[in-house]
Amino acid sequence: MTAQDHLVPPLAALRHRRSAKWRSHPADVLPLPVAEMDFVLAEPVARALHAAIDRSDTGYAAPTRELAHALRGYAHRAWGWTIDPDHVRTVTDVGIGIVETLRRLVSPGDGVVLSPPVYEPFGWWIREVGAQPVEVPLATRPDGERRLDLDALEEAFAAPGTVAYLLCNPHNPLGLVHTRQELTVLAELADRYGVHVLSDEIHAPLTLPGAAFVPFLSVSEAARRRGFAFHSASKGWNLAGLKAATVVTADPAPKRYVDRFSPHALFRTGHLGVLATVAAYEHGDAWLAEIVTALDRNRRLLGELLARHVPDIGYRPPRAGFLAWLDFRRLRGEGWRDDPAAHLLGAARVAVTSGLGYGAEGRGFARLNFACAPDTLTEAVTRVATATTATTATTAPR
Repeated sequence: MTAQDHLVPPLAALRHRRSAKWRSHPADVLPLPVAEMDFVLAEPVARALHAAIDRSDTGYAAPTRELAHALRGYAHRAWGWTIDPDHVRTVTDVGIGIVETLRRLVSPGDGVVLSPPVYEPFGWWIREVGAQPVEVPLATRPDGERRLDLDALEEAFAAPGTVAYLLCNPHNPLGLVHTRQELTVLAELADRYGVHVLSDEIHAPLTLPGAAFVPFLSVSEAARRRGFAFHSASKGWNLAGLKAATVVTADPAPKRYVDRFSPHALFRTGHLGVLATVAAYEHGDAWLAEIVTALDRNRRLLGELLARHVPDIGYRPPRAGFLAWLDFRRLRGEGWRDDPAAHLLGAARVAVTSGLGYGAEGRGFARLNFACAPDTLTEAVTRVATATTATTATTAPR
């Protein structure tokens, strides 16, 4: 037994869940792709949902300010960031919030910048509104760390037709936590060239020990003039299926775009999602602290397991979230240098997310979800090691 055993149901019980993570693969596959956590629901959230069911309270989301005030309280406690509730708009989820904001910012053919390898739907969302993705890959430092390429971003922002930048803050899939200095320079560049910054901050509550999350809108007046922030409890408290998120602004200029959202946007939001999110923000701090501790242990455990069993797989522990970006390019054998996720599914019966969806930067990489029991993580790496050994043996020169 470990200190976090009470947080994760047994694997047999998890397989009774009916969410995408547990219904996308056969029972012999360890599913570690979809960004859902295996942890039990936070008790305050569970109580709020049970109470709603007990009173048959399953109607439309109400036009109240309760969620805005709950987010304000959490943001102040967690990050020292003061939000004006009048600048908080409820939406279905972060993706819908970003798409609806882009619809009001761009015209067909406009450029929207993103920094791959980055969350796969970013490119889809840009195309959905008729804009063109402009890729500015993360820069690689001499020590191998990836960071925002601010020089290349300035060049992209200065180009005719560039209207917006999608910032992943913290950055999925690498788990980067951008510094205040980086964000301040980014805001100055955006302000100089008239570019809107849409900051996806969905993983912010899961910033891990040793790092400090900085809300984009908190860094400067320039950030507030040019920025939109998107928040949800869906990752931090594992509420993705309940559908509730917020768009936050901090200046009248960006707020006027959000004010143009359809008046029906609220009713597309999940009522249970709003109730659960309020409970999470107001009463979920203790549970979240346990989860962050468990994720910190798991990211270190993953590093130890890989170093022991498959040292040729590159891994840099993330500083936020529960996603590991694994580099398989040093492995010999068919399949590892192109789409290792497809190879692992067949050879190891471990499901991870293909790096190919994250742009050209993702070839030879895969994303693994380590928000699971340590035993599950250990079993997954053991299977991967067995598969890599078998592949190496069959491809060794004779």
